[in-house]
Amino acid sequence: MGIPVSELQSINPGSIIELFSIELVTALHGVNTVFRFHNGANLNANGEMVWDGNSYLRFPIECTGFEFGSTGTLPRPKISVSNVFGTITGIIQDVNETTVGNDLNGAKFRRIRTLARYLDAANFTGGTNPFGTPDPTAEFPQEIYFLDRKVTESRDIVTWEAQSALDLVNVKLPQRIATKDIFPGIGAFLGF
Repeated sequence: MGIPVSELQSINPGSIIELFSIELVTALHGVNTVFRFHNGANLNANGEMVWDGNSYLRFPIECTGFEFGSTGTLPRPKISVSNVFGTITGIIQDVNETTVGNDLNGAKFRRIRTLARYLDAANFTGGTNPFGTPDPTAEFPQEIYFLDRKVTESRDIVTWEAQSALDLVNVKLPQRIATKDIFPGIGAFLGF
């Protein structure tokens, strides 16, 4: 459904909640696993955020570079995840055991944004959302990228650069060429 524009234009639209997921693919990583994160807190003591029935682990994550510019280039966001407890290094090592040196390259990275009023009731004490009615379809358009390369990996942080699906190798747009033979009316429109 998306978030109604009238909601965003109200005097007090509410907090925007960011959720992230990294989806591994069996063909690339040897496993089909989804890791879900959020960088914040909720009103429950466990720290997990629930959206559309899925739990997102509270984990320090910073994502930058989602802005579209007027130069025509697509954004290449940088995703930095805390590695203080070695969690991310452990995931990378597990993947590298099945696929030599992959480092999660090619994993699908998803950014989901919604408003606090649409979060699942499980996020709040008493099981009721005090800000509004839960609605798992009320979200901004999801932004989907693919992890392109690991920039840094240390004991403190792991950073990747992501790319759009249109930046992937061997992806061409349009998929087919529009000619006057295929679209007879287009010749008159274009003047040939």
